[in-house]
Amino acid sequence: MIDLVKDFFIWIATLPPGLAYVIILAVAYGENLLPPIPGDVLIVYAGYLVATGALDPWVVVALASIGGTAGFMTMVALGRRIEGAIMIPGRFRWIPKKRLKRAIAWVNRYGFGVVLANRFLSGLRSVISIATGMARLHVGRTTLYAALSALVWTTLMVLLGYWLGRNWEVVATVLRRYSAVVSVIVLLIVVVQIIRYRRDRDPEPDPPKEPFTDH
Repeated sequence: MIDLVKDFFIWIATLPPGLAYVIILAVAYGENLLPPIPGDVLIVYAGYLVATGALDPWVVVALASIGGTAGFMTMVALGRRIEGAIMIPGRFRWIPKKRLKRAIAWVNRYGFGVVLANRFLSGLRSVISIATGMARLHVGRTTLYAALSALVWTTLMVLLGYWLGRNWEVVATVLRRYSAVVSVIVLLIVVVQIIRYRRDRDPEPDPPKEPFTDH
């Protein structure tokens, strides 16, 4: 699988810039719908191609940001549309419901802050977008924060690829580890929030009453 992805990237380097830009836009959009698509690694590789002079950095950042934002908002629309049926057992099995529940807890607590951070929460992006749709946050503000998140993340990935040059492949390993660490941190935070919520919700038991005695 890794060799196949590598061959795909090397093939992109042989394409005319216009076609390469189209692929970057399509992958940036598609990775929101199908998370296994290695969108981040492709953007890093595009940064390497920028370093060689094959691609323009501004075009890469713009197209990747537009694609990422459009993909995020597509999943937001999906979340709004299937809100009532999404948690029914046996339906939408392709959606990781445990991750979705964590994302919903985050959106309900932090709102647009989660949207702004979504690109940095690797492994949870697609479920965050669905959870955002289910929470029915304001579409205009959601689009703005999603675009800002995509712009910052994409810029960092292009700069990383530019800096790494031919060593861009190490990013795949780094991103996998980053995804695992972030997922664990998010899970711990959600567990703590659930514990705090239950503790605050459950009333303290009433003190025992003194037995009545007739003097």
